[in-house]
Amino acid sequence: MRLTGGLDRGRKLHAPRGAETRPTGSRVRQAMFNILGPPPSEPVLDLFAGTGALGIEALSRGAPQATFVERDSRALAALGRNLREMGLEQRATIHGGDVRNAIRRLADQEHRFGWVFVDPPYAADDVQDVLSMLSGSNVLASGAVILVEHDKRHVPPDVTGTLRLTDRRYYGDTGVSFYRCQTGLA
Repeated sequence: MRLTGGLDRGRKLHAPRGAETRPTGSRVRQAMFNILGPPPSEPVLDLFAGTGALGIEALSRGAPQATFVERDSRALAALGRNLREMGLEQRATIHGGDVRNAIRRLADQEHRFGWVFVDPPYAADDVQDVLSMLSGSNVLASGAVILVEHDKRHVPPDVTGTLRLTDRRYYGDTGVSFYRCQTGLA
């Protein structure tokens, strides 16, 4: 698995062995970032980060900082290694533990993010809860984009709180849904 763009394009990412971690494929990552365009001026948030492929790709493409949230110890070890080997440790923060607790902590600390990547295990049914938490929190910067990776059997809703679907694409069985916060809508 290699980075698809930015300063570190072509650099290899490490992933733990086994089926517990499912890194986002290069083709899907490249398509996602082509749709997103230039990085935001705010930090990015990579939830269910695994190896950190999405957040690291954002850093490679010019995001100023990334926060990674992952609870699996083997994935955390791979994420730490990837950040060290690419010299990105100074631009990264890692939170080991539950995504919901991390969102609450980040909101309490008044962190704001321009892009939020949500890539949970497909069958875990975490997406609705996480989208609801993001919608009801203050972690989203003005104009923030939330990207949810899913498969065709676990499609997230079009609307969750103030978050509205703006685009959905499929690459084989992998889907990517893009959301923005729409305030003032009932």
